[in-house]
Amino acid sequence: MTEALKRDYRICEEIGRGRFGVVRRCEPLRPSAEPSSASSLAVKSIDKSAVSGDDLDSHCLLMEPKVLSLLSPHPNLLRIHSTYEDSSHLHLVLDLCDSPDLHLAVASAGPLPEPEAARILSQLMCAVAHCHRHGVVHRDIKPDNILFDSRGRLRLADFGSAEVIGGDPAARLKGVVGTPYYVAPEVVEGREYGEKVDLWSAGVVLYVMLAGFPPFNGESVAEIFGAVLRANLRFPPRAFRSASATAKDLLRKMLCRDVSRRFSADQVLRHPWLTSFGGGAEAADLQI
Repeated sequence: MTEALKRDYRICEEIGRGRFGVVRRCEPLRPSAEPSSASSLAVKSIDKSAVSGDDLDSHCLLMEPKVLSLLSPHPNLLRIHSTYEDSSHLHLVLDLCDSPDLHLAVASAGPLPEPEAARILSQLMCAVAHCHRHGVVHRDIKPDNILFDSRGRLRLADFGSAEVIGGDPAARLKGVVGTPYYVAPEVVEGREYGEKVDLWSAGVVLYVMLAGFPPFNGESVAEIFGAVLRANLRFPPRAFRSASATAKDLLRKMLCRDVSRRFSADQVLRHPWLTSFGGGAEAADLQI
């Protein structure tokens, strides 16, 4: 760990561990120039030796600090406070989100009531709209990457798979990136794609919040990808018996195979299902 990091922060207990490193709680040792800074933060220490020579792994290592610096601050994005590097590790000091992520919340409590799902989707769309305005495509939106801070506010995290396409609406990406249940059909097909892959993924997140399971399923990655490509969106009565017509309408518009007809983040924020629960475009204006 760098001397500069230990000089600026007290490194505390481990709170998470992943393929590339460890996350620990940390506390600033010096008063911050930013009065809004939290007293407890998290330091994500990425082990460079765990990153192979593979281009994708190296890309993930480099992209997260770059993208978070470009996008911060925003109330619904995980904020990067500082970066440190030594010969073996890259250390990112981030907001601390020690509440269960959305995946754990749904796994433990089951499907969410529509007002709660709408509150979460509204905040997620605020984050996604902010990313897209800055030319950033997240490419791995899923419940595991949707965190909550101590006030219960959503924080979109893990920008290791993100790509910056800039302000050109015609810019396109390639490559199968993301998590099988949440990846858009155009990605699976190997076609060029743009920011609307994030809207497909967010639509799957909404479906999971309301049903407790993903809309496109399978026993293997190949089977899941086959279901994604068919894009046969169904609403099983056992899970959607009490779901509103407007919720199903929004799901159809987010999980639309035709990219030209798939909703944008701003369109989702204006949809009646969100605005009826006090979220949507008006809430977005307050947060951005």
